[in-house]
Amino acid sequence: MLTLAEIVAEQASLPADDVEWLLDLVREGQLVADLSLADIAMWVRTTDDSWVAVALFRASTASTVFYRDIVGTRIGGSWEKLVDECQRRGTMVEPTEPIWFEETATLVRAIPIRRRGGASPIAVLTRHALASDTLTNRQAQTFIESAEQIYSMIAEGHFPDPTQRDMPKLGAPRASDGLIKLDREGIVVYASPNALSAFNRMGFSSPMEGSVLTEIAREVGNTQEIAADEMLPMVISGRTPWQADFHAGQMTTAVRGIPLSQHGERIGAIVMLRDVTELRRQERELSSKNATIREIHHRVKNNLQTVASLLRIQSRRSKSPEVKDAISQAMRRVEAIAVVHDALASGLAQTVDFDEVAARVAPLAAEVAGTGGPTVRPVIEGKFGNLPSEFATPLAVVLTELITNAVEHGLKDEANGNVTVHASRVDGHLHVSVSDNGPGIVASTVGKGLGTQIIRTLVENELSATIEWARGESGGTVVSIDIPLRYIAVTKPVK
Repeated sequence: MLTLAEIVAEQASLPADDVEWLLDLVREGQLVADLSLADIAMWVRTTDDSWVAVALFRASTASTVFYRDIVGTRIGGSWEKLVDECQRRGTMVEPTEPIWFEETATLVRAIPIRRRGGASPIAVLTRHALASDTLTNRQAQTFIESAEQIYSMIAEGHFPDPTQRDMPKLGAPRASDGLIKLDREGIVVYASPNALSAFNRMGFSSPMEGSVLTEIAREVGNTQEIAADEMLPMVISGRTPWQADFHAGQMTTAVRGIPLSQHGERIGAIVMLRDVTELRRQERELSSKNATIREIHHRVKNNLQTVASLLRIQSRRSKSPEVKDAISQAMRRVEAIAVVHDALASGLAQTVDFDEVAARVAPLAAEVAGTGGPTVRPVIEGKFGNLPSEFATPLAVVLTELITNAVEHGLKDEANGNVTVHASRVDGHLHVSVSDNGPGIVASTVGKGLGTQIIRTLVENELSATIEWARGESGGTVVSIDIPLRYIAVTKPVK
C-alpha cells in the first residue's frame, strides 16, 4: 500500500511543508478517530481536480463504517460535493441528512485542514459515523466534545503541534486508557472510569471533579520528582503538548497533555493516562541486558586483540619464515573477528553494519598481506547492508582471506596492483565479489591450502552460500560469493 507521501507525489502537487503538516496530523489520526467515536478519512486534491484518500483511521471506540480500505482511491458521490464545498468555503460542512454508504446510513462531516499561518485549506478531513449509533453516556459525550474542539483547532491551523514529532512513542496513552478533561484553570471537569481507576491505584480515592489535577498529582506522586522536573507539572496541567512519566509508589503512568484552544485562546486541555509500569520495567531489563551484551562484546574484542598481540610478539621471535607466515595468518583472522565484535559493542541490536566492517577489514588485510610487497589499497563498491553477527563474523574472515590471497598471490609481481570488493543485494541474494588486476588464475588450479579450506568451509557451512573462482574478462582473478538472504534474518532495512 502506498504511503501518504507517495500518493501525493504521484497524484497531487503539494509543497513539502504541507506534506509534513499532513504527516504530523496522520500521527494523531487514531487519537482523533477514537475521540470522535467515528472513522476519519483524509483527502487531498489531485492534479486533475479530483480528490484521493491518503489516510484512513477506524475508531477503536465505536463501530466502523469502512470494512474495506479506501486509501489510494478517488472520492465519489455525495462525498465529493461535500469536500468541494468544505474546500471552497474553508469551514466545516455537515449535511442535514445522512449519506448512504454501502446500504448504511452515515453521518458525515468535512473539516478543512490548515497549516499554521496558512490562509487556504491544504486538505480535507471527513468524519464518518453510523447514523444508527446512539451515544448518551457521559464519556461518549466528553469524547465527542473534545474531538469537536480538536476539529476547530485543525481548521484554524493550531493542531497538530509540530513539536510533538519527537515525543516518546512507546507506551503513548490512548483515549480509552484514561482521559481527564480540564478547564483553563487546570480543574478537572471530567475523569473517565479508567482515569479514576488509575488514580485509585495510586492511592487517591476521593472524587476528582472540581479538584486541580496538579494538586492531586502532588498528593499521590513523588513530590521531589515533580519539583525537580519542570516539564511534568506543565504536562499534567495540560499546558504543554508533551508526554512524560509520572511515578506514584510502585506505579509508573505515562501522561500526555493536549492543550485545547479556540481562536488562539486557551480554553482547557485533555490529559490522557496509561499504566506503563510493566512496560518500563521490561525496558529497564532490556536496557540492562543490552548493556551486558555490549560489555561482553567489548571484552571479547579486547581479548581477541590481546591474542593478536601475543601472536605478533611470537611471530617476531620466530626465526622460521614458515612459522612467521602461519602466525601472521592466524593473527589476521583473529583481528578480523575482533572488528565484528567491536562493531557489535557499539550498538543495541545484534546486527552489524557490514559496510563499516568491510571498510576496516579490507585495508587491514591488504596492509598485513602486503608487508614487504606491493602497496595495495582495496576499493569497496556497492553496499553489504546489515547482517546478523552470526553471519558477519564468518563473512569478515572470508573477506580477509580473499583480500590477503589477492595481494599475496594475485598481485605479488605487480607494481600497481588493485583489489576491488563489490557487494549488492539482488532478488533476495547478497552477491559479493573480490577481484584483482593480476595475471589471473585458472579455476581448476585453485589452491588447496589452509586459507582456501577456511574460505570454503565458512562460505558453505556458515553462510549457506556458494563460491566460485574465475578469470576476469580483462584479466585478473574474480572470486564470487552468492549468499541467499532467506537464511539471514536482517532486522534493519538496507537503504
